[in-house]
Order: sequence, then structure tokens, then C-alpha cells
Amino acid sequence: MSTQFDVVIVGGGAGGIAVASSLLKRRRSLSIAVIEPSDRVYYQPSWTLVGAGEFDIKKSERRTASVIPAGVEWIKDAVETFDPENNSVITANGNTISYGGLIVAAGLKLNWGAIEGLEETLGQNGVTSNYRFDLAPYTWDLVKALKGGTAVFTQPGMPIKCAGAPQKAVYLSCNTWEQNGALADVKVKFHNAGGVLFGVADFVPVLNSYMDRYSVERNYNSNLVAVNGETQTATFESKDEDGNVNREDVKFDMLHVVPPQISPDFIRNSPLANDTGWMEVDQTTLQSTKANNIFGLGDVMSAPNAKTAAAVRKQAPIVAVNLLQVLDGQAPSCQYDGYGACPLTVEKGKIVMAEFGYGGKLIPTLPLEPKTPRRLNWILKKHIMPPLYWDGMFKGNELFVKPD
Repeated sequence: MSTQFDVVIVGGGAGGIAVASSLLKRRRSLSIAVIEPSDRVYYQPSWTLVGAGEFDIKKSERRTASVIPAGVEWIKDAVETFDPENNSVITANGNTISYGGLIVAAGLKLNWGAIEGLEETLGQNGVTSNYRFDLAPYTWDLVKALKGGTAVFTQPGMPIKCAGAPQKAVYLSCNTWEQNGALADVKVKFHNAGGVLFGVADFVPVLNSYMDRYSVERNYNSNLVAVNGETQTATFESKDEDGNVNREDVKFDMLHVVPPQISPDFIRNSPLANDTGWMEVDQTTLQSTKANNIFGLGDVMSAPNAKTAAAVRKQAPIVAVNLLQVLDGQAPSCQYDGYGACPLTVEKGKIVMAEFGYGGKLIPTLPLEPKTPRRLNWILKKHIMPPLYWDGMFKGNELFVKPD
């Protein structure tokens, strides 16, 4: 195994593979290594559809070996720590890998253990989550079977990957119950640890209209802290105006949980992290604030953009160009505008395509009113975006995202 590369990429998911392909597209002679311990890579945006019976879970998974670009060396290992002063990383197997440039695309950590009792009951007792490959099909089993009772959906504090996904589960489940005549007998509760339904205000009215249509009880500043699967009880904490903490036990027949999300341990404890544990980068160039030849990409970094696959698709070619400029002794010139996209599946067959950048600025790709639910957006989400992910983004095809 080689231990010296022009570029080392930490993470072999969407960001790592996409940026490797974008680099090779521009400079075929580069020696590149991707450090990734997992032998599977996933199309996670499809899991909300899996939880609604609209997508085959098996089609969301591929072998890592099958997506590594030709000419890139895959190091099946995990990074233990970083040594930016010596331009190297140390792996869990004790190897030191040196680089000219480093790209960190390590994703984030789903912190299931932060909710008392949750891990013991996931996948049983009516407790599920579309945020896990093995649980999204269980969501659909529960939705199909529920003909009455109480369904509870949760959303933790930000940041999380795909901030719209918690409520997508609400809309798609409610639409199923609406279609099969069960909605009137299902009491639906949405507990959001945040204070608003969606972070970009332009989309809140249409989303609220669907919450009203499905008669969803909305609870804000309400954070899930414990789950008792045997008694089917979820415990929430909320603060009143005086800062007093109130606890509430809520009985459920179905509970869809979105866990709190933090940076991976090896990032949080590294010299690349900021005070909150995320990899600190310049939000426009995505260059590390700790070392000029290091860049961040995707969910792991501190930039205040939506953590979505669409954001990664936009970021990958920008990081590729900027890193090559640094390797050539120049300053990075390409700028990231915070673009992210969240296809909000408000019902089966219709989606609100929320595309936005820093500060909530709307950045629609198509010349259509973005706040209108459309059948076209459903077709894009279900049928066009998966091949765009595997055969476009992963292979360095930069349609609509090629940087200036």
C-alpha cells in the first residue's frame, strides 16, 4: 500500500467519491487515496420514500469498491487522528498516510445514544426511523398497519442532515392514512426541538397548509429525551418563557425518531475542529481555517448551509478547483454560495422543491415558482435524482454545478 499521495480524501461517501472524480476530471495525473472503512455506500435521500412504500431499499445501496473512480486507491481503514503540521493522517491500523492536499468528507454521527432507552427499542415496539437503512422499511410496515391511535414524529435541534426529512415522514405517512381512510382515526403529533417549522421562511406557509390538512398537532421547542418501548411512551422536555424545564410523557402507537447529530468523534477531538466540534472552514472557499492545503466537504464542516446531498453536489467541484489552485501555489478563487436543496414531499405525487443558499436566499434551478407543490418535482425526486447521484455526481458529471 502506498503511503504518499498528492491528495488524500477522508470519507468514501457522496462527498469523497464526487470530489475524487472532479479532481481526476481536471488533472488525471494526480495520485489520490480515499480512506473509508465501510464497504457499502448509500443513497440516503431515498429512505424517506422507502418509509412511504415508494422506493426499493435495495436500490439505495452499492458496494464501495464499485464506486471508487478508476485510478484512485481505496484504503479500507479509518482515520484515527490528523497531523496537519506534517501533512499526514494516522489511521486506526497504525498507518501514516502523507498528502500534498487533504479533503475531509467524513459525514456526521447519528447520536442515537443521546436519547435514553432509544437504542434498545429501535425496530420494535412501534419505534422507527428513516435515518437508518435497516429501519426505513419498518417505517412503512408501521404506516401500513396503523388504522388508529397516536403517531408521534420528532425532530432534534440543528444541525442535522436534511432538515426537511423529519417532516417528510409526517406528510407521507399522513397522506397514506388519508388515502386508506385511516387519517381521521390517527392522532398525529410533531415534536420539533426548534422554534419554527422550516428554517427558510418562504416555504413555511405552504408547509403549514399541509400540516393543517393532515390535522397535525405541532409542538415547538419540544425535545425528545427518552423512550420506553415496552410502555410505548416518549418523554419530551421543553422550556417555558422563564427558562423552566417541563417534562411531558406522550403515549404512542408509532414513533418516528430523528436522532441528534454531531460530528464524528475523530473530527470533534482533532486539531481541525472548532469549539462546537465541527470541522472549521471558510464558508465561501471551504478551506480549513487551520491549514491552507486542507478543505472540508459535506456534512462534517462548519459552514452554515443545509446538510444535503444537493449541497455536496455543488461543493465537490468547488473544492476540487480550489485545492488544485492551492497545490499550484495560488489562492482559492471559487466560492460556494451555500446552495442546498430539500425536496419536501408534502404528498405522494407532489413535492415542494426548496432550493436555497446562505441567509435563506432562494436559488431555484428551474424557472418555476419554487413554493408550489408539483408533480414534476416528484418525478425528479423519485426517478431522476437517483441516477443523477450514482451516474452523475459520483462520476464527476457537473450538470448545473460546474464552478466558474
